[in-house]
Amino acid sequence: MLMEHWRASEQGDSAAEHAIYAADAILDYPQSGERFRGRATIAAQRGGHPAQRRFTVLRISGNGDLWVSECMISYDGVPSHSVSIMEFSGGLVTHETQYFADPFDPPRWRATLAAPMPDRSD
Repeated sequence: MLMEHWRASEQGDSAAEHAIYAADAILDYPQSGERFRGRATIAAQRGGHPAQRRFTVLRISGNGDLWVSECMISYDGVPSHSVSIMEFSGGLVTHETQYFADPFDPPRWRATLAAPMPDRSD
């Protein structure tokens, strides 16, 4: 169900993308402080986005009524990491919280402590 949601997002199929949400679902963007109420409002704010969006699902994990998707979302070719936390009830998303983080170069002071992460986009 989640993979179908992300595939529909990638393909621009708004009806299929938003079929996962309850009619009264809530979507929160903590970084901007925005809350969107209702499937129709969630779809409208995504449908009005002026950028071309691309989605790559890196990992989906969860159990029962709580699922987390880690994605790479590109807006007009500029990548942003995204974490989507979806809470389900009755088989539909009732609350989603989505976080966005832009990539950044690691500081040199910790270069000897870190190893590169494996590519998870495959």
